[in-house]
Amino acid sequence: MHILVESVRSLLGIELSKEIIAALRVYETELLEWNERISLTAIRDAEGVRVKHFLDSLTVLKAWERALPPERLVDVGTGAGFPGLVLKLIWPATQVTLVESVGKKADFCRHMVDRLGLDQVTVITERAEEVGQDPAHRHAYDLAVARAVARMPILMEYLLPLVRRSGKAMAMKGESAPAETHSANQAMHILGGKLHKLVHVQLPGVVEERFIVVVDKVAQTPAEYPRRTGMPSKNPLA
Repeated sequence: MHILVESVRSLLGIELSKEIIAALRVYETELLEWNERISLTAIRDAEGVRVKHFLDSLTVLKAWERALPPERLVDVGTGAGFPGLVLKLIWPATQVTLVESVGKKADFCRHMVDRLGLDQVTVITERAEEVGQDPAHRHAYDLAVARAVARMPILMEYLLPLVRRSGKAMAMKGESAPAETHSANQAMHILGGKLHKLVHVQLPGVVEERFIVVVDKVAQTPAEYPRRTGMPSKNPLA
């Protein structure tokens, strides 16, 4: 866990409390144990979990420029809880919604919420298109995040309908981020978003460059978006 603590200090300028470190140890143990029975993540070693899951999740702090944490956060396609559950440990007062359509992954997230004693965390086993049209979630979040879920034009249709005006959407992407972002400019405009910036992230020991694409929500998303399940990926906005 030392490399994680040092990396968080050097990359993000924050200190992880003993309580957060203890919670991450429990998270790591549970993830590795569950991963032996069901496939939650391709990363199966402790060091990989610490850097490519925990630290990578925490890099969202590098892109969140506001003094106060978001009041409400939604993580779309969270998988085994990244980045949403890790951010909940750092932002304990934030209401967090985890969206995961794969039942076994959603079950693991619920298990971790109970295991870590977290409150104000909701896990939804639905598709992003369904959640985006649900009045309880539409235009309801200060921050919507997703990590390696889909190409940018598709991802914007998943995320931006969930974000309130003046909120932000963040897409955590690999080295293709600049080209993908350029291809998504029209989708952002249609959906009420505007590119704010790309934040470069270099994880220790990881060769591939990473970026967080930060999009401001500047207008309400038209009622017809997101389209019905499957349409954003079959016919991405261009």
